[in-house]
Amino acid sequence: MEYHEAADFCFGLRRFRPKPGTESTARLLAHLENPHEGVDFVQIAGSNGKGSTARMLERTLREAGLSVGLYTSPHLEDLRERIRVDGRKIPRSAVTEYVEAVRGYVTERAADGESPTFFETMTGMALWHFGREEVDVAVLEVGIGGRLDATSVVDPVASTVTSVTLEHTGIIGETETEIAEDKAHVAPEDAPLVTGVMGEPLESIRSVAGDVVTVGHEGADPTSDVTVSYDGRQNHTEAAISIDAGEWGLETRIPLLGTHQAENAGIAAVLARQIADVSEVDIARGLRSAHWPGRFEVMETDPLVVLDGAHNPGACETVAETLASYDYDDLHLVVGAMHDKDHREMATALPTPTTVVTAEPSLDRAEDRDVLARVFDEAGADEVRTAPSVQDALTVAIERAEDDDCVLVAGSLFAVAEARSRWTTAGVPKRIRNLEDARETLEKANVPEPAVDRTQESAVHRVLKTNLQYQQAHELKDELLRLGGDCVLSGHGTDGERVDAVLMGTLETFEDLIDALETDGGVGSTDVARELRTALELESSRDSSETDDARWPWEDRTAVMGILNVTPDSFHDGGEYDAVDDAVSRAEAMVEAGVDVLDVGGESTRPGADPVPIEEEIDRVVPVVERISDVDAHVSVDTRKAAVADAALEAGADIVNDVSGLEDPEMRFVAADHDAGLVVMHSIDAPVVPDRDVTYDDVVEDVIDQLSERILLAEKAGLDRDQIIVDPGLGFGKSSGESFELLGRADEFRALGCPVLIGHSHKSMFGHVDREAGERLAATVAATAIATDRGADVIRVHDGSENVAAVRTALAAQDPAQFEW
Repeated sequence: MEYHEAADFCFGLRRFRPKPGTESTARLLAHLENPHEGVDFVQIAGSNGKGSTARMLERTLREAGLSVGLYTSPHLEDLRERIRVDGRKIPRSAVTEYVEAVRGYVTERAADGESPTFFETMTGMALWHFGREEVDVAVLEVGIGGRLDATSVVDPVASTVTSVTLEHTGIIGETETEIAEDKAHVAPEDAPLVTGVMGEPLESIRSVAGDVVTVGHEGADPTSDVTVSYDGRQNHTEAAISIDAGEWGLETRIPLLGTHQAENAGIAAVLARQIADVSEVDIARGLRSAHWPGRFEVMETDPLVVLDGAHNPGACETVAETLASYDYDDLHLVVGAMHDKDHREMATALPTPTTVVTAEPSLDRAEDRDVLARVFDEAGADEVRTAPSVQDALTVAIERAEDDDCVLVAGSLFAVAEARSRWTTAGVPKRIRNLEDARETLEKANVPEPAVDRTQESAVHRVLKTNLQYQQAHELKDELLRLGGDCVLSGHGTDGERVDAVLMGTLETFEDLIDALETDGGVGSTDVARELRTALELESSRDSSETDDARWPWEDRTAVMGILNVTPDSFHDGGEYDAVDDAVSRAEAMVEAGVDVLDVGGESTRPGADPVPIEEEIDRVVPVVERISDVDAHVSVDTRKAAVADAALEAGADIVNDVSGLEDPEMRFVAADHDAGLVVMHSIDAPVVPDRDVTYDDVVEDVIDQLSERILLAEKAGLDRDQIIVDPGLGFGKSSGESFELLGRADEFRALGCPVLIGHSHKSMFGHVDREAGERLAATVAATAIATDRGADVIRVHDGSENVAAVRTALAAQDPAQFEW
């Protein structure tokens, strides 16, 4: 079975109406021999705030060192987003394995009129995956209610009811008190239920749960056991909060804006302390790292662009309240909603916009854009327009907005997902050398076998892989075929789901395609054309001409970053340069050899390395940075800690090299405040955990996917993509074979629109080619030449002279005339 067949099977179960009760899910798990037994579960119920609270709790528990599963719904772009372990989406291979294990059972039950629903089947998948991965704790977002929800098949160790409003009244109750009573059945047996509910619904919760811990806003309810305070925005993406639980308390920032999120944070903090020995420092850092896409997410500031999945009047009121904390002139609103929502009340709750552009997300349940336009016209909007897609509507709104205006996308998470693709979708250029490469690329895109056989020969040209809305993909395919190219699609695209598309043709064909998209239009054509143009430009040769205004050395050619470890325990050169004078001499020698960047590191990330306290790390690196800041090279600081980065940048460093990929939530803001370069590396663990078993479907595409969100975080802090350098992280949570795969396909990382750094120097991956420790210089130099040939912008190495020669040789082979040294 291919992944697209497995996904189609799951989506096909949407035809079965949701039904209350846990029996169906319990029978499904019994068929799988109850793989979830042994995992501790937390249930997150409530009318609003479930997803945000679940994410905050999950991130906090991970900060405390636990392995954590997270199950949420709906997804934005990919079915696999619903199920994560330690932040990573369930692999496609696991989805396929699960469906193969349950398909016969589900089909048999369907024949008896008792098929599990889509949500029940996905819940089973989540519990199956969490058990298989042996997570310590799994956090489950409840679907509907609590008593009869599929997730209630588990016996939780902790639970919450975040809030209660009128919802699903035909299923779980006609009043808020009845709904609260239903939700309260998630209460654990041996711990208090945590809740943000007040008034009469709280009494209903107490009648069911018994022992309850209440969390409330400061001043709103003096009887609350835990008090939270929302202390306002600190920048355009974070707000300050405080939590007071009597015997403990903390102050921190959260990346989820709005007073309601302070309450969610308080609930998550209380739950975390019930579950594990979590320190206040862990809670503060975990809450600050709990990014949750599509929930008042600020994507740009000139104009202010906000995405929020508000889909009911209450959520729209919250958006209006949060938006009021920003200064802007005119509001340009993009709306796409489902047909079963109260559109008039939503329009009333939102701020009055200058312009409204309505669109239909690619789902059968989406409301007609003309209907929405009538609603907002009658609500008093100055100008109301329609667009064929959310992407087109967003383009219209952004083009109409001035720098001091605001563009808000709201109405549903489905609309937000389609809008967000403007920042997240990237065409990945593929290196196709022969038919075998072509076939592999098509198969990894889940292209059906007959289409692979038909098109593999066409793929030995310019090839791009991308991911699009179903309708977009088919329109693009038709246009490319008309122009003489070819396009094949993955098999799934049910009711708004995205599909993989592999585009094939000559460069001239792609240029004609872009012109047609920009001229003739179509659903989301402007965004697709922009993506294709970016991908094709990334495949072109680097402009190697010398420029006087180039800020970074990699703007002209592949630059060499020389490793300068001032540590006693680094894996290759620990203890050699930990004296300041020795480090300075080493730096001068590397610059003499032609190194462009000196990367000063004060903490080892080798397997088993002990963490270094912040002050000790500062004492190691700052004196060296000060001494070498005036040499003829840029200076980088290799650190995972924002405080160390800040001290080094103050001392004269130009770049921060963060091997943790922004695990310190302050790091991106420190880099932005100093207008520094920032290397963002993909890593599972830093320091490296030996023998960490991580499953990748395609290590390159999976790393690109995960790095794309890290890049967005850095951008939202104020950094531009030309100063964000991405590092695939060879050896960090990857096998030797996977590290070589990353090296050989380094050119694909240019899809991210950032400079690319390859760090391979003397790593254990070279044991794969029979080179033991101490014998890896020649292999390192060979890898440097390969990375340079693949278009890497920065090479990070220990040995300056040999690797500078390798870079120059590779560049000269590409174009002897341009590279004169």
